Amino acid sequence: MKLEILTKSEHRTTQNEIISKIRELMIFKNLEPGDKLPSERMLSEKFGISRSNVREAIQKLEFYGILISKPQSGTFMADIGQVAMNGMIEDILGLGDPDFKSLVEMRILLELKTVRLAAQRRTEEDLIKIEEALEAYSQKVINGEDAVQEDLLFHLAIAKASGNSTMNTFMLIITPEIITNFEQHHVCDKDQSFKGIQEHKDIFEAIKEQDTQKAKQMMKIHFNALYQYCYNI
Repeated sequence: MKLEILTKSEHRTTQNEIISKIRELMIFKNLEPGDKLPSERMLSEKFGISRSNVREAIQKLEFYGILISKPQSGTFMADIGQVAMNGMIEDILGLGDPDFKSLVEMRILLELKTVRLAAQRRTEEDLIKIEEALEAYSQKVINGEDAVQEDLLFHLAIAKASGNSTMNTFMLIITPEIITNFEQHHVCDKDQSFKGIQEHKDIFEAIKEQDTQKAKQMMKIHFNALYQYCYNI
């Protein structure tokens, strides 16, 4: 499994264009809370843009609570008035790229919580997924290959094991930006990657043992080098 880096400026521009077009459609059709949006296929044809790009824009509006998707039913307007909706979309369109330090701070705060929840709630299936990600990371490091994506897949598996869908969504949103910044700043050098194998194993064992305090402590140790690096650049 690979993570695609989707944070290029042209991607953001395309996404914002689609969101603007969806807003225009809402206004033109005078859509109210609970009204159904046209299907992804219809929006794709209307805007002349791929369905995958339309889907991403809809998911972004879903995340911010403007749209609601219902399985087998479609996508609907949330219970938000027109004025509030316009203001929220303006804010979304005005969001810029987060700086590296902000991403690191957000990630550390988020993961110290998710790892405790994962240790408390993990299932046997979750353990399998986390261990698979750990093995993939270890193999890449041992082979001398770049393992940034495998590292983050390990952390995403922990976020999923937390059983908190909102935290998991936040991790999915910031992960592509983290990958881009890690590659730009050359965060994961060879020595740190080898050290990371043992740190990942310690985190995994704490989750497996369902020791919430140990899991949090192991994650703190794992993030220490990243935190120090971030505040020395």
